[in-house]
Amino acid sequence: MSTSHDPYVRVRGAREHNLRDVDVDIPRDTLTVFTGVSGSGKSSLAFGTIYAEAQRRYFESVAPYARRLIHQVGAPAVGGITGLPPAVSLEQRRSSAGERSSVGTVTTLSNSLRMLFSRAGDYPEGAGRLDSDSFSPNTAAGACPECHGLGRIHRTSEELLVPDPSLSIREGAIAAWPGAWQGKNLRDILDALGYDVDRPWSWLAAADREWILFTDEQPVVTVHPVRDAGRIQRPYQGTYMSARRYVLHTFADSRSRTLRTRAERFLTSVPCPVCGGGRLRPEAMAVTFAGRTIAELAALPLAALSEVLRTTDGDATARVMTTDLLARIGTVTELGLGYLSLDRTAPTLSSGELQRLRLATQLRSGLFGVVYVLDEPSAGLHPADTASLLAVLGRLKEAGNTVFVVEHELDVVRQADWLVDVGPLAGEHGGRVLHSGPPAGLAEVAESATRRFLFGTAPPSTRPPRTPVGGLRLAGVRRHNVRGVDVTFPLGVFTAVTGVSGSGKSTLVGQVLAGVLADRRASPPADLPEGAAVRDCVSARGLEAVDRLVQVDQKPIGRTPRSNLATYTGLFDVVRKLFAETETAKERGYRAGRFSFNVVGGRCETCQGEGFVSVELLFLPSTYTPCPDCHGARYNPPTLEVTLRGLSVAGVLDLTVEAAAGFFAGVPAAERSLRTLNEVGLGYLRLGQPATELSGGEAQRIKLAAELQRTRRGHTLYVLDEPTTGLHPADVEVLMRQLHGLVDAGSTVVVVEHDMAVVAGADHVIDMGPGGGEEGGRIVAAGTPAEVARSAGSRTAPFLARALRAG
Repeated sequence: MSTSHDPYVRVRGAREHNLRDVDVDIPRDTLTVFTGVSGSGKSSLAFGTIYAEAQRRYFESVAPYARRLIHQVGAPAVGGITGLPPAVSLEQRRSSAGERSSVGTVTTLSNSLRMLFSRAGDYPEGAGRLDSDSFSPNTAAGACPECHGLGRIHRTSEELLVPDPSLSIREGAIAAWPGAWQGKNLRDILDALGYDVDRPWSWLAAADREWILFTDEQPVVTVHPVRDAGRIQRPYQGTYMSARRYVLHTFADSRSRTLRTRAERFLTSVPCPVCGGGRLRPEAMAVTFAGRTIAELAALPLAALSEVLRTTDGDATARVMTTDLLARIGTVTELGLGYLSLDRTAPTLSSGELQRLRLATQLRSGLFGVVYVLDEPSAGLHPADTASLLAVLGRLKEAGNTVFVVEHELDVVRQADWLVDVGPLAGEHGGRVLHSGPPAGLAEVAESATRRFLFGTAPPSTRPPRTPVGGLRLAGVRRHNVRGVDVTFPLGVFTAVTGVSGSGKSTLVGQVLAGVLADRRASPPADLPEGAAVRDCVSARGLEAVDRLVQVDQKPIGRTPRSNLATYTGLFDVVRKLFAETETAKERGYRAGRFSFNVVGGRCETCQGEGFVSVELLFLPSTYTPCPDCHGARYNPPTLEVTLRGLSVAGVLDLTVEAAAGFFAGVPAAERSLRTLNEVGLGYLRLGQPATELSGGEAQRIKLAAELQRTRRGHTLYVLDEPTTGLHPADVEVLMRQLHGLVDAGSTVVVVEHDMAVVAGADHVIDMGPGGGEEGGRIVAAGTPAEVARSAGSRTAPFLARALRAG
């Protein structure tokens, strides 16, 4: 069937993940929203089937030599899809880019600003015109030669590199060195060079210490390794690298965020003395527009940059270029991101901010006739900005495109042209399309979990606010855009911190509050006296009332398929012991280690126990495909012959949490883990589900479950940043029961949150703003939800008032 005339995308026999042979027809040129509880199969339909098939067709269209590189990438499990145009995916993936990637590079607005300076900048008298590359800190023509375009230089010292000089090099005195073989290699090279690696560091001569830590020389020597665990190791040629050189190289060039973060601990960062933080060569910094350098304009919030460009007179060239820049900046500010500056680095952005930046860029791309597939674009967005998001999605549709959105925000769902509701529940209890049609039709579908929230049939919340048992009082908070704020976090209650994007919520809670408590835990003082300087504050009171801080974020629980739910929670330790106690395992001499896919012995060596092999796609991101030998089982055949109640260890890893709860009934250590995972709404996940397949919200709830299964002592303060991201309203109810249960048990919970139903159920609300960036950073209102809902200057108040009325 020709795709050009069919007004529908027609899916037949979709079986990806938990989808049950799904048939569905979705009209093109519409805004279609996919809803359903977490794990129901909506993302499997939108991304895993429809987008994946569009991507596969693109792969098939490329030249044969390129196709050979990607032949291993599996096609989605679907009978067929007709009427499918090319597709563009805008997923919520966090940026793994280095500090050179920024708001300006993601949106390509930096290119336009550089062109403006090149063509219409004010040059010093007698200076030659520079091309646009000369205004980029990421090119050799533009980058300051001292800091290589980073704006800051990183230095280190002996005190940072060797925190404990009483240790010898063999005992690990040089803390900045890498671990495992690489660190042993550097130690052995020093030994071969004639340095004493067994004397305490402080006993070594000053000249020797200086050379070991700071030399730029890289001598090559023959190393004769000591016999290790009975294995004879051959001599090899080893190249020495000083501790400073290793740390700087790792921080600048490593692709691993973990290694970069570790290296950063041994560095201090200061503004570049040559460019003063401007990142550019002197000749570029001498050019101005509207009286400012390009670095000064790039540091302005986009809303302020617009104002500067709008009020600037210039020749015809300048007017044409500023008009284009203003139109493109306008799309970004319309999505609630006017508080960001062009030089804001990508790793500091949330996944929701990144997705909206990409969305703004797509709107200006001029594409038409494509399917855009978006993953919860409202994530991290204050309700006040939802209308702007809908306007942007509407313009994509009006330009001749089809917009498919996986979304939980009910205001977005209500504005859809077409609604595909998947469910009714998660995992094996989901995977069916319950409704495909205009949103109003869902009112007739009794088994839909979405129906009662969309049509206001959810039961009201009537619990009165709890009374605090004390408070943490931070005075003079000063960090980022939070300047001079005094705030009290009440103890023994549930507190929601609200405000528009960029208002300072995450800074106040995730950085200042958590940082002050973490510092106290590292070196517990008595109650800090008034005026005592603590991290980012003038003073802090009441810290002694908190015994533990638990920060539950949405960062992945692992970055490869090797990490999963069972390993993270400790459940897999129990499973391996149970397999080792079976008769077959005892007969064969298999111990618990045999059933680990992380060590040699029981695992499949083709994939080294990952179950997947990585496919490097030169011109595309790497992807994972099932191992050709074990087909994803992770283990070798002899290991899989050992069974526990009829299941192999691979079979157990394939169980859902819900099914595993029945399978391990009567095993207390396993029951506790599985019960807490079920209680936070993760019963649909498989025990061995790779970390790479988990959303940020799922990762956060796994961390919460791991914490809930611990025995709690003393007063614990739980800090969560937007815990409802990626959650259906029905799942939010489940999560809130757990969090309120922690408060009922005597703990304190502080959440940064945009979901007004959650805020309405809080005991205390701290609303920040009134705007984002420079216009935020203040506490606009604080009190019970009802009190904040009556606050005249709060952008949150009208939405909170509506939620209180609905509840």
